[in-house]
Amino acid sequence: MTITPISLTKSSNPTKTDLLALTLPQLQQWLVERGEPAFRARQIYSWLFQHLVTDFAAMSNLPLALRQRLADEASIGPMIVRSELHSKDDRTRKILLELADGKLIESVLMLYPPVGESTARATVCVSSQAGCAYGCTFCATGQMGFERHLSAGEIVAQVLFFARELRNAPWTAAGLPGSKPIDHITNIVMMGMGEPLHNYANLLQALRILNSAQGFNLGARHMTVSTVGLAPAIRKLSQEALQINLAISLHAPTDELRSKTMPVNRKYPLAELLAACQDYISATHRQVTFEYVLLSGVNDTPTHAHELAELLAPLKQFAHVNCIPVNATSAAYRPPTPEAIRAFRDTLFTHGVSNSVRAERGDDIAAACGQLRTKFEKASKK
Repeated sequence: MTITPISLTKSSNPTKTDLLALTLPQLQQWLVERGEPAFRARQIYSWLFQHLVTDFAAMSNLPLALRQRLADEASIGPMIVRSELHSKDDRTRKILLELADGKLIESVLMLYPPVGESTARATVCVSSQAGCAYGCTFCATGQMGFERHLSAGEIVAQVLFFARELRNAPWTAAGLPGSKPIDHITNIVMMGMGEPLHNYANLLQALRILNSAQGFNLGARHMTVSTVGLAPAIRKLSQEALQINLAISLHAPTDELRSKTMPVNRKYPLAELLAACQDYISATHRQVTFEYVLLSGVNDTPTHAHELAELLAPLKQFAHVNCIPVNATSAAYRPPTPEAIRAFRDTLFTHGVSNSVRAERGDDIAAACGQLRTKFEKASKK
């Protein structure tokens, strides 16, 4: 794989206000504080989130003086693209973004053709932090250490980048000429770099902005937040008005095994994590997905599957397991064989635990979390 930098001009000033970080009421207040009428906020919001413009000069229904003032005092998602890679089948696209302070993050667009009665989907895997503080041994980002939280605007900008791409060039799956092209983002998953619930305030701000009916208008049920298991934040999330989906990075059925690969388990062991999930289900009546990265010879045997089923039994039909064959990282873990995956899933089914297996996506472009940044930094040093 060759990593090719993309040269774009950095147009941001760190002293400017990033409008992508503001809710509509906050933008109204920002304008009023500058002597501008509040109704202009809806016009600006429409340009940002519906027309997807990146230049204030394009906001043609605003007075010229306001457009100039916005250019002087505000910005639209300050970041530059360092690399963009497409998989061979063009169903997975990954970007490496440089933020205003030079930090590097990744975002991935995953495109799914229509299957049966389901429509085509365009899902953005979004980063919430530069680096990560939780050190999961099988995750490339976890091996970087924590650098900083992303702002709400930096989270939103990742989604808008791919929204513009699809708007300009709608995607149709190769070999399915009769399928309708998809020209918009249908889902987002907070499963990129970082621990979303560690950056709770900015995460919820970004999700509210993307959910806004006056703005991007993405339904909350099309948003998924994944966490390594921060129990207090899970309980806090259960009280939010947004009906977003919750995914737990579980990856082991016992405390002993989970603590070896996920240090966070020492602070929030399985009993506390499962209790928080039970509270979440009681408050929301929504199913919880348990992400389970399968590591060959580590956590992938039928015995592990039996232990996992027993662990999740109290949650009954509200638990779903997503089996994920591991991507190769510097930790040198290997994915299980197809036979081992099948035996693991069959054991779960026998115990009445619904489960699925995530199809491998973007292996040829290092699509797993943190891989592209790692390769880019190594190439830059060379």
